[in-house]
Amino acid sequence: MFDQEVRLERLLARHRDVTVVEPLAGRPALIRRDQILVAGHDVPAAEDLVRRWYDSRQEEDGVTRLRLRSPAKVDVCELAAQLGGEGRHRRLTVSPNHLVHGQPLWWSGPADLPRPAAPLPAPQAADGTAATDSTAATAGTAGTAGTAGIASAQGEAAPPRREVTVAVLDTGLSPHPWYEETDWYAEQRDEVTEILDSDLDFELDAQAGHGTFIAGVLLQHAPAARVRARRVLGGDGVGDEVDVIRALSWLASWGRADIVNLSLGCHTFDDRPSPVLSRAIAALGRRTVVVACAGNAASDRPFWPAAHKSVIAVAALDADRRDRAWFSNYGWWVDACAPGVDITSSYVRFDGARPTVNGIDPDAFEGFARWSGTSFAAPAVAGAIAGLAATGLSAVEAADRVLDPAAASTLPDLGVIIRS
Repeated sequence: MFDQEVRLERLLARHRDVTVVEPLAGRPALIRRDQILVAGHDVPAAEDLVRRWYDSRQEEDGVTRLRLRSPAKVDVCELAAQLGGEGRHRRLTVSPNHLVHGQPLWWSGPADLPRPAAPLPAPQAADGTAATDSTAATAGTAGTAGTAGIASAQGEAAPPRREVTVAVLDTGLSPHPWYEETDWYAEQRDEVTEILDSDLDFELDAQAGHGTFIAGVLLQHAPAARVRARRVLGGDGVGDEVDVIRALSWLASWGRADIVNLSLGCHTFDDRPSPVLSRAIAALGRRTVVVACAGNAASDRPFWPAAHKSVIAVAALDADRRDRAWFSNYGWWVDACAPGVDITSSYVRFDGARPTVNGIDPDAFEGFARWSGTSFAAPAVAGAIAGLAATGLSAVEAADRVLDPAAASTLPDLGVIIRS
């Protein structure tokens, strides 16, 4: 376990323009000081209203970041609330620039460090094709092997299959035997490579390998899926709301993602969804399914974007896969739960400086690790949806079937149980 106060101090020391805000007692959030995000059509009006504090603006994909003069000491949360308006309907689409965090580690939550694990065999599609085969995108998936087998036994034609693309917005992807020979990885390898030791202290950054691990969980459930990575978190697991919005806007323009996995999130200053982020999610369209982790604060406080009504929020099951993992968030806004404790998946290759203990090197990784967190429950659900969609369904149809409470067990405040 971690001393969370120490972790928060380290985060604030590393990100010196970050501050903790607590407009609602006992409900803190992290934001970038002197920054507000504005949706494009509202920029002129917002600029006019903040002109006395205005410093500069930065155009991003799908959003504009307004920077305010630091000496003015503007409370950007209060300003965003005033610009947005009171009540259910907002006037301007404005938000502070919240920090987002990968989940297993968050400054008020628990989870653990990744631990070296023995190698796993490469995920196999229904026809026995490994995910490392560049033709695997047209093969079946582990989640639908039974369907194909039944059809064959009955002499019926197997259902038509299709390629399913899952976007993973995270820390990036490191090379791994499970997918490094695929065409989809070759197309993006250089632009998404993870940064493992950004501070050059000969130790892995706190969440280095997070994206690689998530891709492995996804492929274990849907070996034929095509992964489209986008780096929005640093190796410390910290990123900005604005970077997530930019990535979502890019995906909306690209238009080829069936499913988006977001194993990250934050609490907002007012416990309401960021209207700017909500707009970016809506721009993906109704044919794209968004899956997000519920967070690791052991709380029912809404965690965004998972708590958004158009997003599938995924909590973590415990090691027995029968109840909530103690660290997992929960609540009315959670849609599903999946295994999230001691998950084994693909990871980076790295040998750190920590000494051997009882004959075990705690930071010598050979491409596989065990890790816990709602971060790893989310891609299990995304993979289940991708596997079913590969049989010819749309992602939305597949999600409806996977999350159908009439066909699966449920748990209060955890939603539909996805155990496989």
